[in-house]
Amino acid sequence: MAGNYSEYIKRYGGYWRKEDEGLYDYCYLVNPFFPTQSLTENMKEHFDILMREYPSGMEVNCELAAAMLGIRKEYVCVGNGTSELIKSLMEHFTEKIGVVYPTFEEYPNRKGKIKLVPMYTKDMDYEYSVDALMEYYSDKECDAILLVNPDNPSGHFIEQEDLLRLSKWCLSKSKMLVVDESFVDFADVPNQTLLDNDILSNNPNLIVLKSISKSYGVPGLRLGVIATANEELIRNMKKDVAIWNINSFAEYYMQIIGEYRDDYEVALARIREVRKEFVQDLNGVSGLKVYPTQANYVMCKITAKISSRNLAEIMLSKYNILIKDLSAKDGFGIGEYIRLSVKTKEENEVVIRALEEVLKVL
Repeated sequence: MAGNYSEYIKRYGGYWRKEDEGLYDYCYLVNPFFPTQSLTENMKEHFDILMREYPSGMEVNCELAAAMLGIRKEYVCVGNGTSELIKSLMEHFTEKIGVVYPTFEEYPNRKGKIKLVPMYTKDMDYEYSVDALMEYYSDKECDAILLVNPDNPSGHFIEQEDLLRLSKWCLSKSKMLVVDESFVDFADVPNQTLLDNDILSNNPNLIVLKSISKSYGVPGLRLGVIATANEELIRNMKKDVAIWNINSFAEYYMQIIGEYRDDYEVALARIREVRKEFVQDLNGVSGLKVYPTQANYVMCKITAKISSRNLAEIMLSKYNILIKDLSAKDGFGIGEYIRLSVKTKEENEVVIRALEEVLKVL
């Protein structure tokens, strides 16, 4: 745990000890309502054998991932988190890729600035349409366009119908469309996933990635998937990643997750409800502009006379609260923006009270 906090502790000048109580983390993006206690107990019951046994190889785990998502196994490669898959995928693209900023930095970091065709959305107040994307990239040379949807960190969301329109346009321009939908299960609009056999088959230029960590609340298991009807790409990725890239605990999780589908849907409904109330409460905090979101986090612009970094320092040193300062991310400029993860109602109230107290005097 200490390792997870070290970057923030060093940066913000605070400190954390194992024996400390009441450290609130609003940086990491996991589902606070899943997994359930019953799923956790199931995993615990099998701890000894899972710790002592080798996992299955790539083909078995891809079959499990495909069954979990309800798509053909030939379309799927499972990874040790999406980070492993992102590395392999970005190496596949030898020419430039279009990237909408701000974004999850792991994608552009794997290419380097010279291989990117950036589209900055700050002047659009971080709300961009498919039409805006098509207009911008209509005369740009790139192999692919990358979208994180819902976007990280803005929470901006493009619905499935428009994404499929963009996919068809990309196909007409001989471009791939890469969509990271790691947060799509949190969206209020139902059934927005692109992980569907018909969608993938009808859009051979579409590549979809999904982190299991986020909406399923299990980042420690290190699970991610990539899916496309481009079976040659999938075969190459399976050769690229390690044959035993998934550990036994993650494999078992994929075996049993279907038994907890109803619990998962209940957890998603709870976080949508809590998110709605959290956004309403944040809108009542003086000194913040709150952006609409369909993810399990909320982006805010600081309108009070304090930088995002200074606010983060105060929140940590005075209140033992970690918030995400976005000033280091490309696409924001000066330090005005923060991101807050959606947690339980009680935890959300903690950060609301602290923000009110800090910002009311500015």
